[in-house]
Amino acid sequence: MTTARLPLFPLKTVLFPGLVLPLNVFEERYRAMMRELLKTDESEPRRFAVVAIRDGHEVAPTAPGMPDGTTAPEAGPTAGFGAEPLEAFHPVGCVADAATIHERPDGTFEVMATGTTRVRLLSVDASGPYLTGEVEELPEELGEGAEPLAEGVLRAFRSYQKRLAGARERSLSMSDELPAEPSVVSYLVAAAAVLDVPSKQRLLEAADVATRLRAELRLLRAETAVIRHLPSLPAVELTKAPTNPN
Repeated sequence: MTTARLPLFPLKTVLFPGLVLPLNVFEERYRAMMRELLKTDESEPRRFAVVAIRDGHEVAPTAPGMPDGTTAPEAGPTAGFGAEPLEAFHPVGCVADAATIHERPDGTFEVMATGTTRVRLLSVDASGPYLTGEVEELPEELGEGAEPLAEGVLRAFRSYQKRLAGARERSLSMSDELPAEPSVVSYLVAAAAVLDVPSKQRLLEAADVATRLRAELRLLRAETAVIRHLPSLPAVELTKAPTNPN
């Protein structure tokens, strides 16, 4: 397996390969990360690893008992993640390639990144201004029956979207031209479905594409059945994906 040491960007969300991730970077630890990434030539990938937070805070909390905007947040790369940050994160994440990193006049950053490959987090190093991790690239196995499963997932997803949209003719987040490649289908549906972080994380960690598609088929059918009995569900708002603050 290929291993690498990459900057870590923990979030309260799951990034999937092929999906775009907009970031609003304002904490000093992540500003330092972006300044370092900007040193990489534009012809080379500016890579960092996104890991979902299992136990901790996406933004460094303020002093105990004083959760307000006037109180200075905790400092340091591990702020909000406890003494053992490795235990605060889910074990499988996704490498992100920052296509654009724009520094604002106030020193914060607008970043647009894209997920590339799944990785397993092996260790975390907190000795620098931001967290880094040793990660191991995970293979992308197709699994048995992936192609017909992908077709079934796309059908189920279209039905799910129509329920979310209140039976409107057009879907909420996808064009009529949906992908056919099973791996792409599996990640696109995982990202677009309105699921909690643990459910999305389980999909990211699936042993192969076919296993992920089977799980999605079960989830989509279950969610569609729930929505069918909740006609007043504000689904349009649920499908809007805001920019992630760090």
